[in-house]
Amino acid sequence: MTQADKLGIVVAGHGSRDPDAVREFEALVELVRARAPNDVVTHGYLEFSSPTIAEAVTANLAAGSRQLAVVPGVLLAARHAKNDMPAEVQAMARDYPDIDFHFGAPLNLHPKLLQLAQQRIVEAEATSPATVRRGDTCLVLVGRGTTDPDANGDVSKMARMLEEGMGFGAAYVCYSGTATPLVADGLRAAARMGYARLVVLPFFLFDGVLVKRIYAAADDLREREPGIEVLKAGYFGAHPHVADVMIERAREAVEGRAAMNCSLCKYRVQIVGFEQQVGEPQRAHHMAVRGLLAKEGAETAPAKPEFAPYEPHPIEAESFRIIADGRDWSAFPAAHLTVLQRLVHTSGDFDAVNDMYFSPGAIESGIRALLRCKRVLTDVTMVQTGLKRALLEQLGIDTWCGVHDRETHLMSEQYGITRSAAGIRRGWEKFGNDVVVSIGDAPTAIAEAVRLIRDHGWRPQLVIGLPVGFVGTRETKEELRRCLQVPRITNSGTRGGSPWAASVVNGMMIDALNQLAGYEPG
Repeated sequence: MTQADKLGIVVAGHGSRDPDAVREFEALVELVRARAPNDVVTHGYLEFSSPTIAEAVTANLAAGSRQLAVVPGVLLAARHAKNDMPAEVQAMARDYPDIDFHFGAPLNLHPKLLQLAQQRIVEAEATSPATVRRGDTCLVLVGRGTTDPDANGDVSKMARMLEEGMGFGAAYVCYSGTATPLVADGLRAAARMGYARLVVLPFFLFDGVLVKRIYAAADDLREREPGIEVLKAGYFGAHPHVADVMIERAREAVEGRAAMNCSLCKYRVQIVGFEQQVGEPQRAHHMAVRGLLAKEGAETAPAKPEFAPYEPHPIEAESFRIIADGRDWSAFPAAHLTVLQRLVHTSGDFDAVNDMYFSPGAIESGIRALLRCKRVLTDVTMVQTGLKRALLEQLGIDTWCGVHDRETHLMSEQYGITRSAAGIRRGWEKFGNDVVVSIGDAPTAIAEAVRLIRDHGWRPQLVIGLPVGFVGTRETKEELRRCLQVPRITNSGTRGGSPWAASVVNGMMIDALNQLAGYEPG
């Protein structure tokens, strides 16, 4: 980069009477400097602290910058970002007419800040010895509070995205000043909502007088309401995500780009709780209700959906003819045969079925659940991939595996459990009882499912546990077999694997489709 092209970044902070806040702000500036090594980075404050923004500009120009991006070091666009800081920049532009000044956007609801909020919440949850479902938890998000309804509304938007993305039972928004409800009032109102746990998250960049008041109010509530668990999540702080967003805002300012709401589009970027939908194909989902009002006036009812029986490929059909003739199947219940024969097809071993265990009515429960709940939770993507896509689409069944999601990694690290176990715990959080669980890789996933069933009342419609291996495999399968609270399918010994777990679900989907195809009303 030539001297003429050299970019200067001025991080403009509000300033604080609290030295902790000033130290953290300056630590963030150092992060920006380290992550933008080719730029000149200085900082200044609107009030209370020094250097001033004007002094930061002067220092930046003295280092050789010929164009400056002034970036508000604030979360949301309220008075400071819309009025005070632009006025400072205009004054500097008059003082230095030969310099190109650019004013950046505040941090706003950037996807990386959503991820950071997610991290702070998971860190707070991990401090508790109790396991509480997110559905039984209320998130209390505390914003700064301003006279600008736009900024206050963004706090509510952040709360809503975290509530839906992370599966909280509710989210309650309050403010540390200016806007209402205030913190103490908000915490009291949240406590009356009947949730077992409150997670209090300050929507703040740095420590300071207001954050300390928020935590003090949370401590007071904990003393007044001993029956409610109150967890205090950390504020954002000097984190690489915050530094990266500041650098991005500086680049946008120089390039003259405005950030549209695409920055929070779940199909374009990873949004907390919707990571798997990035790049999802565009499929119309309004077909069932298109023109519905006009259709309701029609005299004839729409035709019921028609299902055709499952048609295997000729090679597959020949394989199953050989399997049907290859051993005596009379000892097995008729309801189990489709699943058992598919396991033989998958394993290439007629004896694989000898070790199988089905709790009473497990197949029937699984088929009903697939048709009613229409969701399969898997421990690894290999099980998910092994499910027959054509059957999933015909029956309208969704699959979910969280083993590679960011929140799963966070939970794994914070709780000291495997990612597969954390994925099962997230599935419990997200979907509750209306799910078929299919585990084909991780004994730890079975152990976590059994723990949630026995200790926390989880009641999935069916649990399939068929991992392969030698460490903990026999033991966890035996634990699942003895777990009387739910229907279950497993086996004894070390054999199994993801293809086995997928085959069980595929067999049930085939039986479900054939039942629908042969169904006669009345």
